[in-house]
Amino acid sequence: MLEEIIRLDHQLFQAINTGLGNAFFDWLMPIMRNKYTWIPLYIGIIFFAIKAYKVKGLYFVIFLAATVGIADFGSASIIKPIFKRDRPCNEVAFQPVVLSRVPCGSGKSFPSTHASDHFSIAIFLVVIFRKKWKYITAIAIFWAAIICFAQVYVGVHFPIDVMVGALFGSAIGYLVAKIFLKYVPFKA
Repeated sequence: MLEEIIRLDHQLFQAINTGLGNAFFDWLMPIMRNKYTWIPLYIGIIFFAIKAYKVKGLYFVIFLAATVGIADFGSASIIKPIFKRDRPCNEVAFQPVVLSRVPCGSGKSFPSTHASDHFSIAIFLVVIFRKKWKYITAIAIFWAAIICFAQVYVGVHFPIDVMVGALFGSAIGYLVAKIFLKYVPFKA
């Protein structure tokens, strides 16, 4: 069973990493997965929250930072050391078929910390603002999903890595948002 899942994971990886290869994605996907690309968005969220909600906005920012911190720490420092799965670009038997579009890195692959972090942010925002902004769910999930897709496309994660990272981050984002809404009287 596990061998079949890994085989399917490898096939899906190849379908994305090599099968979808094109000049536009080769240019776009490294940008989409780069954490520095999203700094203006993060600053905008912080600025908006504090400007619109004052002290409660500061609490919002603290809880959002805690969300990312928990997701990041849980993924990178707890789960990855347990599973020790190599990245596709570092897996010796798999390296010949990987198109590495960014430097591989020496870290482990499972789960994707990018996926955990971005889905924790996305789901936190969805839970807080879904009643106020009709399209926040679609926008936030698309944003996090494109970052996950980019991780596979550039060759640094297998699809299961990003799927599990997304689920883990989503759970963290949901739980922290619910705690925030329970203890901070916040009206979006």
